[in-house]
Parts: sequence; structure tokens; C-alpha cells
Amino acid sequence: MRIGVLGGGQLGRMLALAGYPLGLAFRFLDPSPEACAGQVGELLVGPFQDEDLLARFARGLDLITYEFENVPVEAARFLEGLLPVHPPSRALEVAQDRLLEKRFFQGLGVPTPPFHPVDGLPDLEEGLGRVGLPALLKTRRGGYDGKGQALVRSWAEAEGAFRTLGGKGLLLEGYVPFDREVSLLAVRGTTGEVAFYPLVENRHQGGILRLSLAPAPQASQTLQEKAEGYARRALEALGYVGVLALEFFQVGEELLFNEMAPRVHNSGHWTLEGAETSQFQNHLRALLGLPLGSTAPRGHSAMVNLIGLRPDFREVLKVPGAHLHWYGKAVRPGRKVGHITLRRDSPEALEETLPLLLQLAEET
Repeated sequence: MRIGVLGGGQLGRMLALAGYPLGLAFRFLDPSPEACAGQVGELLVGPFQDEDLLARFARGLDLITYEFENVPVEAARFLEGLLPVHPPSRALEVAQDRLLEKRFFQGLGVPTPPFHPVDGLPDLEEGLGRVGLPALLKTRRGGYDGKGQALVRSWAEAEGAFRTLGGKGLLLEGYVPFDREVSLLAVRGTTGEVAFYPLVENRHQGGILRLSLAPAPQASQTLQEKAEGYARRALEALGYVGVLALEFFQVGEELLFNEMAPRVHNSGHWTLEGAETSQFQNHLRALLGLPLGSTAPRGHSAMVNLIGLRPDFREVLKVPGAHLHWYGKAVRPGRKVGHITLRRDSPEALEETLPLLLQLAEET
């Protein structure tokens, strides 16, 4: 079987590494000739909008998936006319527009923060009257790792952010005083089989995910079941196949939907060593119609992103239970270049070892 992957970053790289034990081969399409997935599979380089290139990319493949949600929806729809594409282009369309995304989940009965579309100053004024201050003003499309958004605490700040962000195609969201951010990874196969990983606690810095803890400490079974119920609604409504990541704000025992990613996800990297089956292999199993693997955790895990630095590999590997994943990317400030997973048998052992790992990940 030959799998095509739109995008050639580290997620695609890890998909290929998970697929080779299953006898799969991979081809990637990415605009950059330096895409790190090219180290482990065939890489075609060019724009996603080039239909001739898309047709050449699809030739000889059995199916196509994504590792990057900002692939143009038109490209996915073009490819759907040639061979199976999972997840469906509809999921890509929903995930790319924050207003469409919020309305979609609101329509499923999933709670969200208050929000209001903004395409001019009158919209901004009306929105602030509805959602209140403080609030977050975001671009509806694009933006990731904290980019394309601003926290506003006054009309003056809101007006300034409105102009900085382009003055249209924006979304105003009420600021939620949440307890923590959590995410859920769900996977659905071609047969409709569904599986869920345990909730994960995520900690961000500068808008970038720095640390994930799995399973999320003190997450109740009620909270887990609530997240699974919300995810199941989305999977079924979209006719979804593959791994879907949902991010939530936890407020007490309530969950407010924040955003979705129609692909394998950074907060699921812990599954490589910390779950019976990794998110990457389960994504491939789902696409191929194979039985889904167990999502049960193997003890307690942490995932630490390496942002713009190369740690001392020797020191990292000396830490009990630590596993280093280096993406083979050039090191640049603010760039995810690798991650470390830490797996221990008890939460106490994890808590004892984690500070050393965090220190190694913060060295410059």
C-alpha cells in the first residue's frame, strides 16, 4: 500500500515511521524542499494549488491523508475525485475557519466560549457588547501557535488589534477563566469503529504547546465521558476517518470547545511510548480499515516540546524513562525541532523526574 500525505513536516515523518512496520510506503507533497518528512519517504515539492502536480502526486497511491490542516480545501476536493482522501475535505473546511468551526460545534450542542464575527468596527463594537472584556480577537483563518490573535482589555486595545489583524475576517471570543487546557484524541475507522485516548493536560507558553501530561491528572471519568461524547458527535457528523484532536477549556467539570485539528496532533506525541498503540499507527489503521489498536496508557507520561534549541542528547538519554525524538530540522527561534517523551509507572515517579527534563529542554 502506498499512502500519500499532504504536508511534509514532523507529523508526516512520524506517520511514515509508524507505517513502515505495517509494510506501507509513503509519498509527501510540500511546498518546501527542506520538509523533514523527505528524510523518510518520497517528497514532491510544489504548491498545493497546482492541479497537475496534485495529479502526479496521486498517481500510484492507494489513499491520501493530511499532516497539516492548512492545505487548500480545493486541493483536497480535487484529490477526492481521484482516490480516497481521509479525513474528508469537509473536516478540513471546518477546521480552517474559526467561525465555521465554532458554529459547527455549537450546532452539535457542544458548549463554546461566546463569540461574534467581526468584519468592521461596528461588528467589533457589537461583539464587545455581547462577549464583554477581556476578550480575544482572532483571525478566522490561518494562525497557529498563538499567532493571529490578541488579548484585548479595553476598546482602545480592541481597535488597535482590529487594525493590526487586518480589519476583517476576524472572530471575537469571550475570555474564559479556565482551570486548565485539555485535549482529547479520537480515532474512527472506515467501519465506524471508534476509540478514544485519555484526556491530556496541556501547558502553553507564548502560545506554543510546551508540555503535555497524560493521562491528565485528576481528570474524572465524568469529564472523560463528556469529552468522548462531544468527539463522537463530531466524528459522526463529519463522516470522519482517522485521528481527530479536540482542544477544550476545562472549567470545573465542564468543557468548552476551543478548536479542532483534523490530523494527528502535538498533544498526542506521548502515545509513541506511553500508549499501547500510538496515535500515528492508529491513524493509519483507521485509514486502511484495519482493527484499531488499544488506546490504553502504559503508566504515566509527559511530552516536552523542544522549541528552537538542540539539547544535549547524552544528558536527555540519561534520564530514566526519557525518549528523544529529533525531527532533523534546522534550529530556529520558536520552531518545533523535536520532543522528549517521559514514561514512568506512577504519577509520583513522573513528578520526580520531570523537572530535570524541563530544565534540559530550556537550555540555550
